[in-house]
Amino acid sequence: MATPVKPLRADAARNRRRILDAASELFAEKGMCVGLDEIAHHAGVGVATAYRRFPDKEQLIDALFEERADALVAVAQRGLAESDPWQGLVSFMTGAVELHASDRALKELVFEGSGGEARVAHIRGRMAPLVKEIVRRAQESGDLRGDVAATDLVLLQFMIATAGDLPVPDLWRRGLDIVLDGLRGDRPLHGRPLADDEFGRAVTQRRR
Repeated sequence: MATPVKPLRADAARNRRRILDAASELFAEKGMCVGLDEIAHHAGVGVATAYRRFPDKEQLIDALFEERADALVAVAQRGLAESDPWQGLVSFMTGAVELHASDRALKELVFEGSGGEARVAHIRGRMAPLVKEIVRRAQESGDLRGDVAATDLVLLQFMIATAGDLPVPDLWRRGLDIVLDGLRGDRPLHGRPLADDEFGRAVTQRRR
């Protein structure tokens, strides 16, 4: 029987949260080269406190990534909870793109950090069944074109979210509206969708 995880004291939990928030900000601003000492300083906690919570940077990265994974899973679950299949897809796409566009650290965690492909495989395992069900429902209702795959939706989210890097608030929302309109169209698509394993390799080995 697994030993229950002892909850952190309130002050320890606050310090952990401050460290994670600081790491998220610094990773987005400077990349994954930032060390724990700088993260501790940015968080306003002692270096010893940072190392007590996260003995090495990879553990901190894993914790941060797991939070992002939980948020994306919750977005997909909300989409599936919608009674209307098309609105469920719209809800999923909107929530996921908003997360990607507002959280530049997520891209750093997946694309720039060591172990990126393993992290993509982990979140893919959690997300794939949910996204495939969102796609199935919308296609069966006749709202989503039949040649779209789950991996297409995720790649579209990444592409639309890049508008969040531009100094125009919520520009990604216009791009999403255009893409959603196209997802209901009938013009033939070029090529084929990526398989699940191809998707993992593609996003972690992209050109830089």
